[in-house]
Amino acid sequence: MVHPRLAAWIVLSVGMIVLLIIEARDVGLLPLQWVALLTACVLVAGACVWIISWEDADDEPDTDVENRKSKGEGDSA
Repeated sequence: MVHPRLAAWIVLSVGMIVLLIIEARDVGLLPLQWVALLTACVLVAGACVWIISWEDADDEPDTDVENRKSKGEGDSA
């Protein structure tokens, strides 16, 4: 995948919106309230994907340090 975080954000947003529509369809919300809730769902989904991506950043090796060590440019004491 080229953009896995964007794809995760879209999938999570769609799922959250579907659940919101199913659960709140009989509540009698005004159109502006629907817009606010749908916007909040998309933003919360984005925040969730962003927070989950923090763990991915911890798993990635620091390639710059590894490249310097392989070239012998590391700390030479």
